Amino acid sequence: MEKIQPGKFVAMGYTLYQINPDGSETAVHETDRQDPEKIIFGVTPGMIAPLEKAIDGMVCGDTFDVTVKSAEAFGDYDNEQVVTLEKDIFVVDGKFDSDVIKTGALVPMMTADGFRINGKVLEVTDNEVKMDFNHPLAGKDVRFKGEILEVRDATPEELQPAHGCGCGCDHDHCGDGDCGCDKGGDCGCGCN
Repeated sequence: MEKIQPGKFVAMGYTLYQINPDGSETAVHETDRQDPEKIIFGVTPGMIAPLEKAIDGMVCGDTFDVTVKSAEAFGDYDNEQVVTLEKDIFVVDGKFDSDVIKTGALVPMMTADGFRINGKVLEVTDNEVKMDFNHPLAGKDVRFKGEILEVRDATPEELQPAHGCGCGCDHDHCGDGDCGCDKGGDCGCGCN
């Protein structure tokens, strides 16, 4: 049986729990055999370090149960991630997009560096939109409970960065003429 080690493809099913202030737990996300979490161990960015450490060396069928403090999970809640934006940036075809931009909505946005982030709309006023860009679990302790479903060598394709194109288009669409990077689908990323 192959063991989890750097460069191995790993599929895992788990339930992610938010640990509430009273110690109770609320399930907030679940993966399973039909839709597992898939990573390249030691390569995939964003892995939560205590979870990564816990599964290191495991084999298919092993189970894990890891509790992670907020600072090591999704970070502490940061008030600076709550921003007020001009309402006119949400205008589509000359009209404010009130169907999408409403209190409580999660809205995909793009940073100045071209990274996609989600923001939660906190308030909409006559001229501004107040949004929270903290991760929904920021400031929360969490628990991962699950099972390793597959461990194998990663393929060369799996070792390629998922969005490493560099042209701002979705890597999966490069070369199909629908790149959107004004280069006719030939964005020069080498992924064609």
